[in-house]
Amino acid sequence: MTSRERVECALNHQQPDRVPLDLGASAVTGMHVSSVYKLRQALHLDPPGVPVKVVEPYQMLGEIAPDLMDVLGVDVVGLGGPRTLFGFRNENWREWTLFDGTPVLVPEGFNTDPEPNGDILMYPEGDKTAPPSGRMPKGGFYFDTIVRQDPVDDASLNVEDNLQEFGPISEADLEYFRSEAERLRATDRAILANFGGAAFGDIALVPVPWIKHPKGIRDIAEWYMSTTSRRDYVYEVFDRQCDIAIKNWTKIHEVVGEAPSAVFVTGTDFGTQHGPFISPQAYRDLYRPFHRRINDWIHENTLWKSFIHSCGSVRMFIEDFIEAGFDILNPVQCSAAGMAPQELKDIYGDRLVFWGGGVDTQNTLPFGTPDDVRREVKERIRIFSPGGGFVFNTIHNVQAGISTENLCALYESFAENR
Repeated sequence: MTSRERVECALNHQQPDRVPLDLGASAVTGMHVSSVYKLRQALHLDPPGVPVKVVEPYQMLGEIAPDLMDVLGVDVVGLGGPRTLFGFRNENWREWTLFDGTPVLVPEGFNTDPEPNGDILMYPEGDKTAPPSGRMPKGGFYFDTIVRQDPVDDASLNVEDNLQEFGPISEADLEYFRSEAERLRATDRAILANFGGAAFGDIALVPVPWIKHPKGIRDIAEWYMSTTSRRDYVYEVFDRQCDIAIKNWTKIHEVVGEAPSAVFVTGTDFGTQHGPFISPQAYRDLYRPFHRRINDWIHENTLWKSFIHSCGSVRMFIEDFIEAGFDILNPVQCSAAGMAPQELKDIYGDRLVFWGGGVDTQNTLPFGTPDDVRREVKERIRIFSPGGGFVFNTIHNVQAGISTENLCALYESFAENR
């Protein structure tokens, strides 16, 4: 089987020739750039000191280049938008060094001037005349969002303010998606696309770190409270957002066709470590209607499979996710309450594809031994792979600070057991 055939076989709940692998096809299935550097060094892909590109600066994800994909047997590539989460393009690369000494390449929009206290500030579109929208603390590995919002005045609150990041897709962006889909389709790997616009209430996106002067409700706590205290306002935002997304995706489908095997719809988290973040009824009331509209459009007009990313204990939502039309669940956080892998496979394995769940990135991968990593990878493949419906990936992104031995054990065990 080609990689594309292998992935699509698994997505259709058929047994592929071997378990398909994703690494880096999305912003939630990648690897911190420092870990990519370690892995490339361990595999002797680069001489010491050769930098790795930072392709997603918010989480500092590293490029999974074709040579690394080939060595690991990666089956999926990502098709995303032309700009980073901070609004600038990945272009005009320059050398930079992480706090831990890892050599990397960053785009020109990346601010490399430390503040007096050593923190690194990030600016929307790389424009230092605008208020900063992200901060990497001295010694840190990632950026924290800087909330840029005045106190909310309900008397002047306008739905349009929370729609400033949404609008008709440009001809330039359509051409970008067309050419990228054509380029990626020429490989034999499956495409996981993220066209944006359908992640209702994704808290990583609500503060819009790519917009210079945000309007509306942009504070994280204020937004969460508004889903109850200003429920009608939020519902109208979602309704308008959904209309715009479907119009844009219709145009995108006209230029990319069936090149993508799956499309990332939403990354809104509904679970915590120990249980639901909101009640199932709140999900049904505020989110499911729009998830259903998007997924109905996908299934009525395309061959794409619909992908939801939702961290934590989402067991109480899974039937609702299926009812909303999702085909794929990620990251399959088996360490959270109620997310036992065998139960998930037994109950939902014929109706939902598990994309992730391959190893615990909170405990086993950073703190376990290489043998612990190998055992867990082998066990997850044993549980999730029968009958298809499984794409191997770690539980969310591989983080910084992972030992080279554990990184190698992860992919060695996968290769032995896939």
